[in-house]
Amino acid sequence: MLALFLLVSFWSKAQLYPVFSQYYFNELVINPAYAGAHVQLSTNVTFRNQWINFPGAPKTFSFSGHSSLMGGRLGVGLLVNVDKIGSYSNKDITPSFAYKLKFPKSTLSFGMQGMIYIVGADFSNLTLKNPDDPGFVPINQVRPNVGAGIYYNRKNFFVGFSVPYIINSTFNKVNDGVSMALRQSRYYFLRSGIIRPLDVKGNVKINPSILIRTQEGQPLSFDLNTAFIFYDVFSAGVSYRSGDAFISFVSLKVSEKLFFSYSFDLTRSDLSPYSSGTHEFMLNYRQKLTSVHKNLMCPSFHSYRE
Repeated sequence: MLALFLLVSFWSKAQLYPVFSQYYFNELVINPAYAGAHVQLSTNVTFRNQWINFPGAPKTFSFSGHSSLMGGRLGVGLLVNVDKIGSYSNKDITPSFAYKLKFPKSTLSFGMQGMIYIVGADFSNLTLKNPDDPGFVPINQVRPNVGAGIYYNRKNFFVGFSVPYIINSTFNKVNDGVSMALRQSRYYFLRSGIIRPLDVKGNVKINPSILIRTQEGQPLSFDLNTAFIFYDVFSAGVSYRSGDAFISFVSLKVSEKLFFSYSFDLTRSDLSPYSSGTHEFMLNYRQKLTSVHKNLMCPSFHSYRE
């Protein structure tokens, strides 16, 4: 019954935009203007296993890569998400571009992205009392979309605003006179954070940040995040997502090029009696390409600008 409820809820309300806790380490998943912010080639692989032990709960795989070009004046990126929930799956392929205005101690970026979005459903693994039920006809529909964002950063501060997709696309399913529709409603993201040293040498730093999000037709929600950074090698922090979860996360600099992070969401919504929380893992690999990035300075993993 719970799994069926989840499927119905998905089709009527839809988690069409994947939820990540570790946007904290990879802002590209919410803002195309972030493309090229790491200067060097930066690739991320993320896996999110949401609402453990809940039948049909979302599982999300994400790959992203971005880099600066033209002496740091242009950023390019690519984001690929595969999001599965019950018998439904969402896939999107999203290239992004950012034009950067460089100042002596800061950068202002304007970003755009295009998206190919695919919604599919396969009920072949379900045992149905009525196999001819029009509500369980397989679907596979494709819609384009576009998004935009702006991102300003200094070494110890950033602020960004984005609308990941602008077009309110509709996915329709009609069979034997029964019509169901799934609508992409716009998300708006406002994100900001600072880094401040807690000792004279700057070996220990505090990194508070906030994400305010709203979706058309839904109430405003927010994330409050605080992390402590130790020697620019290790960080640990906590987040509060309004009405949803308490989150803990850690990151580790494995080498100069490889970084690992992990987060755990403790569900606090109405699903908490049925869920053992959410695990999310991320690997980030960075490589400076001499022929492309030349003498450009690259920011460290725990800073916003070089």
